[in-house]
Amino acid sequence: MIPGPRAHIDLSALEHNFQISRRHTPNARQIVVIKANGYGHGMVQVAQALHDADAFAVARLAEAIYLREAGITKPVLLLEGVLDIEELQLAQRHQIDLVVHCLEQVNLLIQATGSAINVWLKVDTGMHRLGLNPANVSKAFQELTSCEIVNKPVRLMTHLANADDRQDNLSQQQCDTFKKTCVDLTSEHSIANSAGILGWPTSHTEWVRPGIMLYGSSPFVNDTAANWDLHPVMTLSTSLIAVQDYKKGDAIGYGGSWNCPEDMRVGVAAIGYGDGYPRHASNGAPVLINDQRCEVVGRVSMDMICIDLRNSPGASVGDTVVLWGKGLPAEEVANRAGTITYELFCRLTSRVKFTYQN
Repeated sequence: MIPGPRAHIDLSALEHNFQISRRHTPNARQIVVIKANGYGHGMVQVAQALHDADAFAVARLAEAIYLREAGITKPVLLLEGVLDIEELQLAQRHQIDLVVHCLEQVNLLIQATGSAINVWLKVDTGMHRLGLNPANVSKAFQELTSCEIVNKPVRLMTHLANADDRQDNLSQQQCDTFKKTCVDLTSEHSIANSAGILGWPTSHTEWVRPGIMLYGSSPFVNDTAANWDLHPVMTLSTSLIAVQDYKKGDAIGYGGSWNCPEDMRVGVAAIGYGDGYPRHASNGAPVLINDQRCEVVGRVSMDMICIDLRNSPGASVGDTVVLWGKGLPAEEVANRAGTITYELFCRLTSRVKFTYQN
């Protein structure tokens, strides 16, 4: 085997996590969020595996077209909508559903011609990123409902800003604002993301949008997937390419930022920030070798990390090193690197070899 990083994607775990979303929202239809290449897991492979999804959601038009060209026929929702008439025509041609989040997009649809298209009107209830001010929603809804190329009904949605913190009351305030804004508008609604699905029952409406939970990560701060029976989908691993014996006081790696506290063995594994492993996961980030927890020592370099082997004294060249996944929650690595699991999954580079198992 040529040593190097490998990302093993367990599609049965993906399906299991999808069923967790269904279990929490049994009366809702599921818009599976697969933007950013399926959160780094492979957008087409995820879409093909989750054949029971009611729709898929992406951020960019190129992602939506890629799904269509790959043979995905289910509804695809474009979360950022379109910017101009050329993009709108592409969306019409490929039958892409649109989120409308600003008045410019409303006017674009009013002036357009061609085939009919499905539309979701986004309400800004407190995220303050995309979405119409609640004061403008009723008029925009009526205009879209009267628009020749817009299919009926026009659906309504919003996005929760702080749902990852179950102690923060903003999510409840957003739900209240959304329901008050939409009370006189006959339509279907979508509020809940992964955190809403698991932690905020008042956000459960006709449609929900599971994202990070599908990939086996908790959407909450200071939490792990196991608390919600979510299974890791991605296991990132590599191989030991060297095992060295060093003396007490020897400095390891660039800058000598870590010194051996005693005579000890140090392993070198074939992965680094050039593969997408976080550079800030130095000195203490956990890995697994032969089912034993070990720690990264010294600086993460472009192609390699160094590992304290005192907890795995029998480790040898060629042994597998698990960076996150089965047996090692990605949340732990993310916390150690000062980031979130979303970024860990999405930042893997083309040097990582992906394999898929049903």
